[in-house]
Parts: sequence; structure tokens; C-alpha cells
Amino acid sequence: MFSDETVDSVCVQSLWRQSQHSEQDSRSCQTKQLRSADAEAQSVITSFSGTQTQFEDKDEHTLYEPNPKELDKPELKHFLDRVVESVIRELVKNARSHAFDGFKVSWEDHSDLVSCLHCLEHPSAKERGLHVTCISWNCTGSVVSCGFGRIDDGDWSTEKSFVCTWNLNRKGLSPTHADMVIDVPTAVTALCCHPDQPALIAGGLYSGEVVVWDTSRTQDTVLAQTSILADSHREPVYKVSWMTLQKKGVFGILSACSGGRILLWNLDQSSLILSTGYALILQQVPHSNSAGFKTKGSSNIGVTALARSFWDSDTFLVGSEGGWLLRCSFSSQKLAMVASEGQSVSLRAPAVFSFRKHSGPIHSIHCSPFHRNLFVSAGTDGLAHIHSLLQANPVLSVRVSDSYIFQVQWSPSRPLVFAAASSQGEVQIFDLGHGSLKPTATIEKGGSGQAATCLAFNSQNTHLLAVGKTDGTASIWQLSGDLTEQGPREISQLDHIAKQVAE
Repeated sequence: MFSDETVDSVCVQSLWRQSQHSEQDSRSCQTKQLRSADAEAQSVITSFSGTQTQFEDKDEHTLYEPNPKELDKPELKHFLDRVVESVIRELVKNARSHAFDGFKVSWEDHSDLVSCLHCLEHPSAKERGLHVTCISWNCTGSVVSCGFGRIDDGDWSTEKSFVCTWNLNRKGLSPTHADMVIDVPTAVTALCCHPDQPALIAGGLYSGEVVVWDTSRTQDTVLAQTSILADSHREPVYKVSWMTLQKKGVFGILSACSGGRILLWNLDQSSLILSTGYALILQQVPHSNSAGFKTKGSSNIGVTALARSFWDSDTFLVGSEGGWLLRCSFSSQKLAMVASEGQSVSLRAPAVFSFRKHSGPIHSIHCSPFHRNLFVSAGTDGLAHIHSLLQANPVLSVRVSDSYIFQVQWSPSRPLVFAAASSQGEVQIFDLGHGSLKPTATIEKGGSGQAATCLAFNSQNTHLLAVGKTDGTASIWQLSGDLTEQGPREISQLDHIAKQVAE
């Protein structure tokens, strides 16, 4: 079954060894030796030469007639044939675009947009170092009234001050000699001229009194004033405003003080009678998701700014020392949580909505005369906040200054223009229609360290702007047409800003 057998051997060549012994070439490259040299040159002799040509006495068209040979080039024709369709397409697209409707190109320097007409001052006030604390135009737009006091006096002050008036239309106007000087027993903190009667001026004093002056009187100009009673203010009055009452043609005076009271006075011949009173208590302020209120304890909200809506007679806005920004209602029937203390009227709580809190005291609020929902507020944070009444957060914030803003106001003729006076002495004028948050014009008047405390647009002569400063001067500025003439699409642009949703 099994037997021995011899078989021939078979040899299989290794492919792996062959792969290891494949041909390999070695190559190298070397650049030629680099040569370097140092050289320098220095001129010894210099000369200057110049030439001047004159036009030849030829026809104007002959001078600029193109050379036909230069146009007859195939590469130029090829280029034009290649781009003509693209150029025509872009031109048609630009012709149909409305991106720049209403845009006005300003070829002027910003300084040409404003010019100073007058620099008014009262020598006695300037000698005593008083500041212009408030300023107001009368209803004719020809007389400007200035109140004097101090903005840096934190203690109770009994220093006398003045209210001065200048008629800019008067022949022989003297900037250093006011047409009328009214002596006031304490600092003037607020002024407002009557909307219909040119001779009446309402004022608020540091002592808490509200006064009405009649400049048509030659002897005693005080027509009416409040007294220090339980019904009156007990803190400095920072805002006074004439308010139309229910009876046609009859005006009352709305006043607000740092003690948290807002009072409405009826002017009855030669006396002021309290009609309605409001008090802002922190516990009664409505909450907002972004307002950041803490309502522990009960305390008054000191009012430092107040503005009434031009569109809704029931709505007014309040700014406070603590940065609270509130929408309030005159028709509120909710009683304020304060002691009566012998008052003739019961104080009501007017706050109905709270906006986002400012980081410091609010010095100024002003409602837009062109849009029912827009208003601007400013204070110690150096920002001008554009708000809508329909949401808590501002729709736009504009950096005005690195320091305080004392007053901000919308233009009476341009829906997108507002001005702001800062503690750095500048008045910045912004035009939101330019698509830039930088100021369109800047007013700088006076020495360094002099703050711009107040400003007022003239609603009758819209090209005039009055500015008061801590150096005791009130300057009258004329605005160019670019800042006073309304563009065709400004209202729609303002409406677009109002509809923005705040972040």
C-alpha cells in the first residue's frame, strides 16, 4: 500500500526579493553661487526747475476732441462688447431702487450747518457765577426767557437769582442788557412760556414754589404763586408745563418735584389752586420683565423729568433720580400709598407701565411731535434712548457724550432730528435719516469745562435754537435748511424706527 518514490524538486522564484532589488536612482540639485554687491549714490548738486503752460487760442471743442485713432482699437471694442449688458442691467436696477429716496448729500462742512446769532448774558448773574438752568421761547417765537440758578449746589440754597427776557425782533437788541429782569428769591429750576399768551411765564423754584409771571406788568410781575403748605411741593420743582384743561381755552400748570409729587394747578385770576395730585411710590410701580425693579420697602420716586404726549392727552412720561422711566395716566383713580397730612386732594398713583431702567438719574424726556409712540430720554449714562410706548426696551440708543446729558429735544420741523446738551459743553444734533449714529452738527461755545445745561427749539421760527450754559450765557443759533427742511420720506422712516423690535 505504501512505497518509496523519488520526486524531482521544484524551485519557485521569490517576487518579494525582486521588488526589493528594483532600480533606484539618486539625484541632486545645487544652485549656482549667489553674488551680492553693495552700492550707494549721493547727489552733490541739486537744482529746481518749473514750467508753466498757457492755453492756445483755439476753439474749446477742438482742445478736447478725441483722437479717432485711439478709439479705433480692437481691444477697446472687445471690452465694450463684453461689459455693455452688465452695465445696462445694473443701471436699470439702480433706476428702480428706492434706497436713497429723500437722501440729501451735504457738501458743506458740519460747522456751516449752524451759526451763532447772539450770545445773551445778564451781567449781575455772570458776576455771581450763576448758571442758565432753563430756557423757553414764548408763543410768538420772538422772545426767549432764561432762568438762572446753580446745577452744582446740592445743599439747600436761598441765593437770589433772576429770570431774564430778550426780544430778538426788537430794534437795537443789546445782548448784555435784557428787556426785562425779574428778581427771584431763590434759584429757578424750570421755565415754560404760555402756549397762547406771550406775556405769561410759569416757573418752578428750588424752594418748591410754582410761580406765574406776567411780563406785561411794569411793577409787580408775579401774577400768582403757591405757598409752602401741605398741598405744595416741598422739594425743588424740576418741571413745569402748561396743560389744556377740559374747558376750552383754559390752561392749568403741571408741576413735578424731586419729592415724587406731580401736581396740577388751576390759574384762577391771581392765585394757583390745586386741582389734582399724583404721587409715585416704588411699591405701586407696575413690573416689567426688563425694568429691574426691587420693591422692598416703601419710598417715593423723585421726579426729575416729565413730558406729555402730543397725541394722547391722557398720557405723560416720568423720569426719576433712580433711573425709573414710567408711562403714566392722568385718568388713574388708584390712590397713592401716602399719608394725607391735611391735603385738600387725595393723591393718586398714575404709573401704568415701566420701561427699562436707566443706569442713573434721568434728566430729560421729550415726546416726538411727529409719531404718537416715539419719545427720547437721556440722563447720566451719556446715551439718548429712543423708546416706543409699546415696549419696555429702547428701540435705539445713541451715544451722545461720555458724561451727563442735561436735556434732549426733538426738532419741531424735522421728524428724524433731535438735539442733546451735555455736561462737556457740547450740543450734538443728530439726523437719524442719514443712516449714521454720528452727530450731523456740533455746537461748541464757551470755555472748557462749561456744561450745556439746557436747550430749546423755536417752534415758530424753526431755524432758531437756544442753548444755555454754566458760564451764565444763552446763545441763539441759526440752523441751516438741511436741519430744518423736512424730506419726502422722513415720516415713513420714523415709522420704520418705531416698528423695530427691541432686543
